[in-house]
Amino acid sequence: MALMRKTMIHLTFGLALATLAVAGGCSSSATTDEIAMLKSENTELRSQLDDRDNALESANDELRKANRSLRDNQEAFTSAQAQWDADKANGADAFAGIEGVQATYGPNDVTVTVEGDVLFASGKSTLRNNAKTSLNRVASVLKSDFSGKSIVIAGHTDSDPIKKSGHKSNYHLGFERGWAVRNYLSSQGVLDDQMAIISYGPDRPRGSSNKSRRVEIVVAD
Repeated sequence: MALMRKTMIHLTFGLALATLAVAGGCSSSATTDEIAMLKSENTELRSQLDDRDNALESANDELRKANRSLRDNQEAFTSAQAQWDADKANGADAFAGIEGVQATYGPNDVTVTVEGDVLFASGKSTLRNNAKTSLNRVASVLKSDFSGKSIVIAGHTDSDPIKKSGHKSNYHLGFERGWAVRNYLSSQGVLDDQMAIISYGPDRPRGSSNKSRRVEIVVAD
């Protein structure tokens, strides 16, 4: 396309020269000036076309680089996903078999969901005694398999309004439950500086109230 445009410029310039050569009544001085002006315009146009062609080629290079980067990232994600699927198929879920606990593995994190009804009585933020058995095993896996990883403990509640529990809101209840889990994991040797706490309260419900009541331990893998 750039070559076609340049060819058209040359043709235009040639026709202009031919017209000047056959036109009557024009002095040789005027003709010389016109030719010089056309040459200057032709040079300027060619320069502009070259600049545009260079800019287009540069843009195409950037697009090709972006496409290569996207393709590489997609391949890396696919590879990580395949490894995760293979590990899961081979029984690599270290949290499997812990009562009330389910782990969901992603390419860059692991979300360990602990059922709220396993951990706490209704409206309460004090751990049940039998919940500690499950959390002992969770803490053991965190220390052995995820040492040094960042951990976010998220408290979730149902949407039932707070009435008699003494908590100001479901958000406060979600935080207190996350805090209770965090403190117990700390007592079992999970490092304090690994863990942070957030509360979603009722904002991220599941299919039912009992499924919505949960604590999620999200580990950045």
